[in-house]
Amino acid sequence: MRMDYFAANPEALRPLVDIETHLAKAARHRDELGGGLLTLVKTRVSQLNGCAYCIDRHTQEARRAGESEQRLYALSAWRETPFFTPRERAALAWAEAHTLIAGRGIDDALFDATRAHFSEPALVDLTLAICAINAWNRLAIGFAMEAGSYRPD
Repeated sequence: MRMDYFAANPEALRPLVDIETHLAKAARHRDELGGGLLTLVKTRVSQLNGCAYCIDRHTQEARRAGESEQRLYALSAWRETPFFTPRERAALAWAEAHTLIAGRGIDDALFDATRAHFSEPALVDLTLAICAINAWNRLAIGFAMEAGSYRPD
């Protein structure tokens, strides 16, 4: 690790931590976001960004929440497998589009397809989760967080 960014500036990270607290509460109270959906999204975004620390962390959390090894192994090829529900597929497509947004934007067809599976509040929360994990990935990559160092509570 290049630097312990939490120790260096904990107040600066408070908004991201608060977002995670909000998202955990939303996942408990909104069926649309429950069932490990946000963990799948965080893992997929971390795969796209090449964040080894976050991939390790979120796959550990997914396993603790009961996610199958089969689905975790197939996550990077989710479009080619029968293992994901239509709601999960919509969330993963939305997550990929937001993570790879530069020069591509988000088209109306994708919005409409995603919106069909999520209420407005849930779609805002899902999008916020995608924004947050992209930020966490950039922190972890920039400060060279070591994969394998995360230990669940």
